[in-house]
Amino acid sequence: MNDFLTIVAYLSILILSGVAIKSKVKIFQELFIPASVIGGVIGLILGPDMIGKYYSFIPKDWSNILRSIPGVLIVPILISIPLGMQFDKKTKTMKNTINTGGILFLVTFIQLLLGYILNFIFDKIFNIKLYKSFGAELNSAFAGGHGTAGVVARTLKELGAEYWELAQGITVTLATLGLVSGIIFGIYQIKINSNKILKTEILSEYKNGYIKQKDKQPSIGKETMLNTTMDTLAYHVAIIFGVSGIAIISLDIFKYYKIPILSKVTVWSYGMLLMFSIWKMFIKKGIAWSVDAKVKSKITGTLTEFAIVSAVATIPIKALASYILIILVISILGFYITWKLIYKLSMRYFRDYELERSLAMFGTSTGVFITGLLLLRICDPKLESPVLQDYSLGFSITALLGPVLIALCIQLSFTYNYFYPIGILSVLIILTSITLEYYNKRVG
Repeated sequence: MNDFLTIVAYLSILILSGVAIKSKVKIFQELFIPASVIGGVIGLILGPDMIGKYYSFIPKDWSNILRSIPGVLIVPILISIPLGMQFDKKTKTMKNTINTGGILFLVTFIQLLLGYILNFIFDKIFNIKLYKSFGAELNSAFAGGHGTAGVVARTLKELGAEYWELAQGITVTLATLGLVSGIIFGIYQIKINSNKILKTEILSEYKNGYIKQKDKQPSIGKETMLNTTMDTLAYHVAIIFGVSGIAIISLDIFKYYKIPILSKVTVWSYGMLLMFSIWKMFIKKGIAWSVDAKVKSKITGTLTEFAIVSAVATIPIKALASYILIILVISILGFYITWKLIYKLSMRYFRDYELERSLAMFGTSTGVFITGLLLLRICDPKLESPVLQDYSLGFSITALLGPVLIALCIQLSFTYNYFYPIGILSVLIILTSITLEYYNKRVG
């Protein structure tokens, strides 16, 4: 127990160090690097592959625990996604929301397909053997971000793959490349494609990463419970971790009795379905008021920060060195294809705010949701356009199903080979493209 508290304290110090460094070092502000990533790099430098070779700052037995943290924390992070979701069928922006979701799905499918095709090319043409399940890392990194490295690691670990640490390291590295290059390229596109002036105060707020003015500091959520009963934050934590625990225990039972299909699903896939059912029950019973989506997002945001810092701090540098070529190739191709696809489809299917919509989706597809929001706010500082609503709703659909697809592709490629995900993803791309085209022709 003391080790647990000490490790959390160590990660906390790394995050706080990242905050302090970002507030002082301009290059990190200009590149919008998260404090957790900076803290993770500090941890990496102090780790066993670098300074740790000569002088140990942390106990050697911590290494395995730190590597496992992203895979552990990703479970409650993903399982919590359905909690607090709004099901409003009367939205006037249904067309734009569907188009946004459709484009983001296409990006997901194509990024995954690109990874597995490159695995095939390196294997069959250049006779360079990558690890068997390589392919999902690009999408996990670009569209999922640093935190989603835990999805890759946990899935491979559950399958018994010995290279799960390498896969996690590659995903984290790609996530960093995507985040930085996505922001730089996005701002460049705004400058050359828009007559709007970059708002200094908006950029300054995001660069520094904090808000000094008390009157501008937003609330982290609503107090839905009275402290005489239970703290609101504790209530939300209890729901998230309670459902996570039920999902883990249930899957252990399914695996023990070897129940078909159910014994093979990932814990977060099953957990998300379980949470979805529980949230629907909350709505049906009239107690949905007790859950605040903003409070939930702050809890998962906290878990994500710790997942990121531990993932970056444990990148296996030696093993990663042998994958430098593939990392460069897949990141360059993925970056180029992602922008071209999003920009062309935005121009085709949207009739207003095409640039803003494409930049928001591009930011999300190379970084995280907040990256897309950052680029959108540079274009639209006061968020007066309807883009944020359409973008948020479209993103929530892919956020719900994306991790499940990633896990499925990893399982198929590991159990069989890369031809299985290539086939499935090709079909999904064709069906999604046809559906988008048909829908837009029908609704006009």
